[in-house]
This record gives sequence, structure tokens and C-alpha cells, in this order.
Amino acid sequence: MEKKPQLVAKENKVTELKEAISAAQGVLLVDYRGLTVKEVTELRAKLRAGEVHYEVAKNTLIKRAANALEISALDNFLEGPTAIAFADDALGMIKVITEFAKEHKALEVKAGLMDNEFIDVNTIDALSKVPSREVLLTQLAVCLQAPMRNLAVVVNQIKEKKEKEEVA
Repeated sequence: MEKKPQLVAKENKVTELKEAISAAQGVLLVDYRGLTVKEVTELRAKLRAGEVHYEVAKNTLIKRAANALEISALDNFLEGPTAIAFADDALGMIKVITEFAKEHKALEVKAGLMDNEFIDVNTIDALSKVPSREVLLTQLAVCLQAPMRNLAVVVNQIKEKKEKEEVA
């Protein structure tokens, strides 16, 4: 007996979602209810710029995909209109979505996954305040350069002291 096209489409979507969830470093569920078409278009553009995949999906399909990966923590958040976002840069995605949610109160972050581990709204909010990767790398470079800089200053001071002693 041949499967109905609708059933095949749903199975394909579950497989697609399962692959996207397992491959992504970060996944966020959001409630987009109340956003205008213009606002959703603006959000999608910002997410695309950050290499984030964003789509509206049926809750039952998201649940099946997550449960197939043995992730049941999202089940309680799959009510009402749900959009799902996937990204390799979880922090970048979190920053874009939480900033957008601050400007557009209709967008509500429900929950998410980071490296396939559940993160709640409080954790997402805390992660949104972490400096970007570029800022962290810059801070690390400054910290690594500080001892060398300090050594150079001390060596220069010793040199100047010896030069003064030779002149005197």
C-alpha cells in the first residue's frame, strides 16, 4: 500500500527538522504571534545576515523530530504558533533574536537547545549578554600581550638606567 503524499511530506519534514536540530550548535523556539509581515521580514533578514535558518513549523513535527533525538525538554514549549531557528553560531543567533524581541515585544523566546542540551529563557537571556566571539578574542589577545608588553617596558627601563649610569 502506497503512503499518502501528505504523510510522506510530514515524514520528510520530521527528517529535515531532526537533521537540522542535530547539526546545529543552537536551536531556539519563538512565538511570533503579533508580529506584522514587515516585522517578520525584518527578522528574517537579520537572521539570514547572521547565517541563521528560521522557519515556522508545526509543533507536532518539531516534537517528533526532537523526540527522535531523545530530546523531550522542548515538549512543554510546543504550544501556540512556533517558529524554530537553527544556527552554527548559537550565541550570534541568541543575540539577534533577543535584541529583536526587546524592540518588538510581540516576539517571545520560548526555549532552546545549545549543543542539544536544553536552555531556558533565563539562560538564553544571560547568554545574550555574553560578548561576541570577536570581542572575546580581542580581549584574549590583549591579555596575552600584556605580559610581553610589561617585560618590554622593564627591559627598556633597565636599558635607560644603564645608559644614565654610563653618562654619569
